[in-house]
Amino acid sequence: MKFVNDLKKETHVYQRRVRTNSSAWFGSVAAMNVMSSVLRGARRFGHADQFLFSTYLSTPFLCPARKPAPLLTCQVHRKNASKQVKGQKNKQKLKLDRQEVEIRHRMTVAALADAMNKDYDHVVEALLNTSVDLDSLEPDSVLEEKWIKEVVTRSGMKFKWAKLSEVRERPNRDVLRRPSADPSSLVPRPPVVTIMGHVDHGKTTLLDSLRKSQMVSTEAGGITQHIGAFLVQLPTGEKITFLDTPGHAAFSSMRARGADATDIVILVVAADDGVMNQTVESIEHARRAEVPMIVAVNKCDKPQADPQRVKRELLAHNVVCEEFGGDVQAIHISALKGDNLLALAEATVTLAEVLELKAEPGGVVEGLIIESRTDKGKGPVTTVIVQRGTLKRGCILVAGTTWAKVRFVFDENGRTVKEAGPSSAVEVVGWKELPPAGELILEVESEQRAREVVEWRTYEEQQRRLQEEQSVIELKQRVHLDEYRKERAELAHLSWRQRKSVLYQANKTKFSVRSSERTQSDQPSLPLILKGDVDGSVEALVTILDSYDAQEQCELKVVHFGIGDVSENDVNMADVFAGSIYGFNVGVSSSVRQLASKRGVPLRLHNIIYKLIDELKDELSSKLPPLVSERVVGEATVLAMFEVTVGKKMIPVAGCRVQKGQLVRKLKFRLKRGQDTVWEGSLATLKQHKDDIATVKAGMDCGLSVDGDINFRPGDVIVCFEELNSPQATSWDPGF
Repeated sequence: MKFVNDLKKETHVYQRRVRTNSSAWFGSVAAMNVMSSVLRGARRFGHADQFLFSTYLSTPFLCPARKPAPLLTCQVHRKNASKQVKGQKNKQKLKLDRQEVEIRHRMTVAALADAMNKDYDHVVEALLNTSVDLDSLEPDSVLEEKWIKEVVTRSGMKFKWAKLSEVRERPNRDVLRRPSADPSSLVPRPPVVTIMGHVDHGKTTLLDSLRKSQMVSTEAGGITQHIGAFLVQLPTGEKITFLDTPGHAAFSSMRARGADATDIVILVVAADDGVMNQTVESIEHARRAEVPMIVAVNKCDKPQADPQRVKRELLAHNVVCEEFGGDVQAIHISALKGDNLLALAEATVTLAEVLELKAEPGGVVEGLIIESRTDKGKGPVTTVIVQRGTLKRGCILVAGTTWAKVRFVFDENGRTVKEAGPSSAVEVVGWKELPPAGELILEVESEQRAREVVEWRTYEEQQRRLQEEQSVIELKQRVHLDEYRKERAELAHLSWRQRKSVLYQANKTKFSVRSSERTQSDQPSLPLILKGDVDGSVEALVTILDSYDAQEQCELKVVHFGIGDVSENDVNMADVFAGSIYGFNVGVSSSVRQLASKRGVPLRLHNIIYKLIDELKDELSSKLPPLVSERVVGEATVLAMFEVTVGKKMIPVAGCRVQKGQLVRKLKFRLKRGQDTVWEGSLATLKQHKDDIATVKAGMDCGLSVDGDINFRPGDVIVCFEELNSPQATSWDPGF
């Protein structure tokens, strides 16, 4: 009753104020608050008890004069009242951020759809109930400005005009090679000689004899698998820098680098073997680099040696020796016994004098990276041929997208040297990151300048990759647009609603499939992780894998490749991709080996490259499904057909005579009628008289039945065969 009394008091106050000054009171905020509170109380009270509501609040009171003014200001009363009532929170709807779309003049339908991240049909639907002819719209149709805005607005988005921004071109901060030096500042330098040829023709043995070392014993299997650079001083006092390149087919890029960094090429050809594949390839590398050549006919001490045959075979490759009227010197040697090596050295020195090899010992350093690797104690290490200037400790060098402050310089024997002049082969320590082999080395004046050069080269590399990716994207877009236009051309006679219905019916099964199910494939695959000791070895392995051409049999995926020992990250990565780890001349710690064994990750480590490739081919072959072949065991001819009652069923039985081989019940059978195969499967019974038997030999009669309703006829042939599974080998041939 207290609530009723309060309500009556508020009602009397309201009536008194209305009678006193209704016009001024309705315009005040206080009056609106009172009116609002009265109406709220009435509603609450009315919901509580309809009888009391009808008794104390009559209809004439609720609408005393039926004036429109209170009704028009009712919403305003509620808004203001909500601010005045104590404890009432101001509830406002949060404004949702609408997507902004950049628009421009003369946009096509396709361009507008791309800017909105929608498809073509969305734009068409947004133009419904407008004056635009929807049936004439195409993806390349140009829209007017008002329709562009209309589409964006109807899609619940905001539009803004695209700004034409000018791309500021960055200044080129790269470093370049110096121009040619003044001839007066040049001094003679030792020649850089590269020993090239086919595998196992004696290149490393020749170098051993020249420098009295046993380098061949350190190479796995006696095969050189790295570029070795050594400075050799002959008994006559001359110095020659020798490069020993691999002769294996896998190291073609290494031989090419050796030819580019050299002054003279010594082509080693075995007298008992003749010109081989890598011999021809070495000739091509030397000719491409425009480097003079000396032929060393090795293994002349063997009984079956024929040096003249080697020289005649070289004629077919435009290598004409002096005795045939050419300008190529041919020296008969025996690298193993050391025969005639002095004559080869003299021929090399004589050719170097003719070439007048000189270099500038002063100024900034220029050189070429022959090989790079990661050492546990030294970090990134590179083998460098100095071509110009003098390399010293503290020099700031730039190579590719990395730089170095030289900490140590080592010679071929691992001893530190203070400086290295032109034609010197040294190891450089101090690189921030490992540069790839084959990069040019240039000296800069400061670390700040080195960072600028590296930053510029990195930026250029990023731009080049972006252009390549953009080209691929544009190509795919053109192909997609051509397919889209071709698809729409077939439906050009339909309206856009009919086209959409037809396309939906055609593609609904495709979209109903889950994305995970669409990406699954039954094709076998082999993910690989490659690790090598030096950059050249990894480069050779990746080059070999690039020649893989059996993707339709087994997909080969190189997940990761790098330099250094196998690490835990490699094992984790191989575990994730269910792949194998192949290592070349790298080590594995006991903890990493235990982790790989625990997770079932295969570790395949080799120090001879062709053995690594052989195991890779075996693993690829093991991924392939076996080849199924058939072997006919026996044949029988159906003589008669009769039925046998088994329980309540009549089972057809064929009476047969074995003509060839034998019939074995557990194998498979095929019923042939003329050239057609009527049935294939297994036997239900095989009997001779009333006995169940397992085998029936040639010349014997038998009765057999099969599962199913098969109608045998006299003259039919029943063939017994077995399926044989034979392993399938990959068709990939890396060439060695």
